[in-house]
Amino acid sequence: MAALQLTRPIVCFDLETTGIDPGIDRIVEISILRLEPDGTRLTRTRRINPGRPIPEEATAVHGIRDEDVADAPSFRQVAKGLLELLEGADLTGFNVARFDIPLLDREFRDCKLNLALDQRRIVDAMTIFHRMEPRDLSAATRFYLGREHAVAHAAEADVAVSFEILEAQLARYDELPDTVDALDAWLRRVPENAADQSGKFVHEDGRVVFNFGKHKGKPLAEVAAAAPDYLKWILGSDFPDDAKQVVRDELDGQAAS
Repeated sequence: MAALQLTRPIVCFDLETTGIDPGIDRIVEISILRLEPDGTRLTRTRRINPGRPIPEEATAVHGIRDEDVADAPSFRQVAKGLLELLEGADLTGFNVARFDIPLLDREFRDCKLNLALDQRRIVDAMTIFHRMEPRDLSAATRFYLGREHAVAHAAEADVAVSFEILEAQLARYDELPDTVDALDAWLRRVPENAADQSGKFVHEDGRVVFNFGKHKGKPLAEVAAAAPDYLKWILGSDFPDDAKQVVRDELDGQAAS
């Protein structure tokens, strides 16, 4: 990627899954393209048996049926090898920040393995695209690459075109940073004192403080004491896992004191 300066590897990946809920759905196919700073590329694609039936509506999107993964390994069987492929690398792809990364992180945690997201930079081509030209992957292919994405929802094809789109975005928009660190910061736009990756909570004067909603600006400990049901609502809602962990840590701390 001539337009992006790499100081360490970056991995572009795509998941096909049993559904659209990162908290409960499972991977049925994963494709990875690992790019080294010297330009070396490694691509791996694998089908995975999710251990449950693949819903018809999911098959209608990616074309993968139960019989296609009947003899495939479980995620647990490939997890350690997959983590090795991701070792030391930042992450990129299309819509990975909101879907693929949370789901992959949860799959690893189910296997007692750590994706270590706090040590990785994330560059989501969809976030750049939606900020610059709000559309989907197929439209991004037409807009940036001047062609149709004929094999949409095939993991390896989606990975390849996502990387091409990122390259085209970097070449097109002079205002985009040209390092992974700077792109990660540009995409996240979260405070430097964030307590979680989405910036739902921040550190202020040695305390964790709400950075959203009706309790914005209030210490988490104060809300936990006065309105514990609000924290329980957060834990049962569609919040990022690391934001939920901030809440759990506070509740556990109060229970122990």
